[in-house]
Amino acid sequence: MRETSKQNYLHGAAILAAGVIITKILGAIYKIPLGNILGDEGYAHFMVAYNLYNVFFTLATAGFPVALSRMISEADTLHKPMQMRRTFHVALVAFACIGLLSSLIMYLFPTELAVLMDDVEAAQCIWAIAPSMLFVCLAAAYKGYAQGQSNMKPTTVAQVLEMLVKTIVGLVLAWYLAKLGKGLPIAAGGAIFGVTAGSVIALLYLFVYKRRHYPDRSVAEPDAPTSAGRIVKELLRIGIPITLGSSVLSLINLIDAKLVLNRLQTAAGFSYHDAKILYGIYGKAQTLYNLPAAFVVPLTISIIPAITAFVVRKKYGEAAEVAESAIRISGVIALPMGIGMAVLSAPIMGILYPTGHASGAMLLTLLGGAAFFVCLASITTAVLQASQRELYPVLSMLVGGVVKIVVNWLLVGDPRVNIYGAPIGTLVCYIVMCLMNRYFIRRHLQASPRVGSVLIRPAISAVIMGAAVWCVYHGCTALLGGNPGWKLLSVITLLSVAVGVATYLAAIVKTRAITAADLGRIPHGDRLAVLLHIQ
Repeated sequence: MRETSKQNYLHGAAILAAGVIITKILGAIYKIPLGNILGDEGYAHFMVAYNLYNVFFTLATAGFPVALSRMISEADTLHKPMQMRRTFHVALVAFACIGLLSSLIMYLFPTELAVLMDDVEAAQCIWAIAPSMLFVCLAAAYKGYAQGQSNMKPTTVAQVLEMLVKTIVGLVLAWYLAKLGKGLPIAAGGAIFGVTAGSVIALLYLFVYKRRHYPDRSVAEPDAPTSAGRIVKELLRIGIPITLGSSVLSLINLIDAKLVLNRLQTAAGFSYHDAKILYGIYGKAQTLYNLPAAFVVPLTISIIPAITAFVVRKKYGEAAEVAESAIRISGVIALPMGIGMAVLSAPIMGILYPTGHASGAMLLTLLGGAAFFVCLASITTAVLQASQRELYPVLSMLVGGVVKIVVNWLLVGDPRVNIYGAPIGTLVCYIVMCLMNRYFIRRHLQASPRVGSVLIRPAISAVIMGAAVWCVYHGCTALLGGNPGWKLLSVITLLSVAVGVATYLAAIVKTRAITAADLGRIPHGDRLAVLLHIQ
């Protein structure tokens, strides 16, 4: 039976966020032990292959699923079921072709790609992850179809299943291969094969879900769908600018990975071995820095069909209201997480990676500062894409990416800065992107959501929280002599986090950083608003 219940954008985002919490817990179970199994050097091989995979993944899935979601949302809004059906079937074939081509390139040329990245030992990882591209592309078509109808459940369940399988398969293979003494490149390849295994299971679930809840049935009053050629043309028209924008950043991140390894060796004076260690600890810090963005991604996915539906009906004021609410909530989520990581960077890296390189703490501090701007760039990009302004984020990503490369080239090559130049480049890159996206939103949208003013109160609340966390952590460590052991350090850090959460909740209530209208859009949000006395 067709699933007819729909969620508003925050309801859908809440469902996706629940999935994010689960997947991030599983991700921590996956990547933290993995980092300790492989060490900094082995983790560098893993990260090189994963960055390369992300380029292919972005090229294949960044723009076209968004385009499909928008097209399905438009057809659904206009009550055209046959158009929805044909759009999905055409997109599925197109996505399969893209995925197959991507998989073949990675599968047939793993050594060449690894050499291109200045890490020939990453070839096994590239080969192991290659088949996943076909499966994730097919899965993206099913996700886009459901998301276009504001149904986020299948995307959430598929993500959880994928992460669960990836965690189990990846960790078991990495541990087993390392135990057999197969070497770090082979062990890292086993770890990354978990991505391939997880993508297969996710695709199987989405296939069954579509068959059960969205079967192809006869329609009493069928509409006349457009031709397959026109659908492909529309997919390309919407998807290519979005893909270009996202791919620009992924390609620049890939270039950045090669640049960092190269500049550490050729300009900063580090050996190949030491450069891999520094890049490996940087990759571990990046894993934590990506956490806030993962909680904002559900908002970006949910607001695209929501805003598109209003734009199709020319209700630009309502579209701006949705965008403004999403920006405010992204700030409420991202600001405290970024500040918390920056303040507690030393104990976090010391607890999670006790044998990691000493530079990890400062790397996480710098990346914590960048985390908020990553989230703001993501949400403003989604607003522009949903408002049929797909080309503008391409320009902001291109400019931001070029700035990142220039900054990294100069700073990473400086022996006094070395690896710390990489997170500084990331911070500057996303600040530039945010400023440009803000300009485009104000200049080109029919009704412009406020960006700066809605973030003032969340920022004040997050600063108050950061001060409380700093006082608790440093006060406790001072009382214990300044150098507590691993267990005491863990207790102090957890206590600091708990105080920070309580302080932040009190601060956002007092400053009214979030509104009752925002909470009213999520399941049981009205009750939460009453409980927190939010009006």
